[in-house]
Amino acid sequence: MNEILPKFDSTFSIDCVVFGFDEGELKILLIERNEEPFKDWWALPGNIVGENESLDQSAGRILNELTGLSNIYMEQYYTFGDVNRHPQGRVVSIAYYALLRLGGDKAVKPISTYAKKANWIDVKDLPKLAFDHKKIFETGLEKIKRRIKHQPIAFELLPEKFTLTQLQNVYEVIGDKKLDKRNFRKKMLSFGILKDLEEKQQGVSFRAATLYKFDKRKYAKLFGKEISF
Repeated sequence: MNEILPKFDSTFSIDCVVFGFDEGELKILLIERNEEPFKDWWALPGNIVGENESLDQSAGRILNELTGLSNIYMEQYYTFGDVNRHPQGRVVSIAYYALLRLGGDKAVKPISTYAKKANWIDVKDLPKLAFDHKKIFETGLEKIKRRIKHQPIAFELLPEKFTLTQLQNVYEVIGDKKLDKRNFRKKMLSFGILKDLEEKQQGVSFRAATLYKFDKRKYAKLFGKEISF
């Protein structure tokens, strides 16, 4: 006798946790919702997975529709499936995260009317968020705090050319603690993955610092695996 399988009514959604770094501040990309539930609330860019889309395709489409950003590499990092996390029924959300250098090409503006606007907001000034998005954000933040200790993700937040002070600032802001300047520089230079460009900062009122570049090929050749930063 064939067993009759139960029917499932769960809906899948994508939520995008996109971090950016600008002028010493770690920022998160949020939208102001224009639809119920939680109309007029701030939220992570998110929506329902399309019927004929893969999860990665949905993530790219949703981020583009709600923020205007495109061709952003994102990674899945967690699934949120509490039974009552959505007031309109069972919705399981797959969370993606990304790290971006902020600049003119990272200006945000929703394409869809689903969002009123999109803004980069300092993580220290996080407003009250819709649904369980605070939990999703906090889980994403913990993810990058762990990864920055073992993988070179800090360089994804910096311009191509950067100073050691700028690099240290990224680690201090994400880790939320001050680091000893001398020890930090000695450790970072000892890895052999920073290329001294023999250039100095331009247009600064203080003593210009040396500029460096992250050497991806050297990193892959030397390590090809996680190291402790």
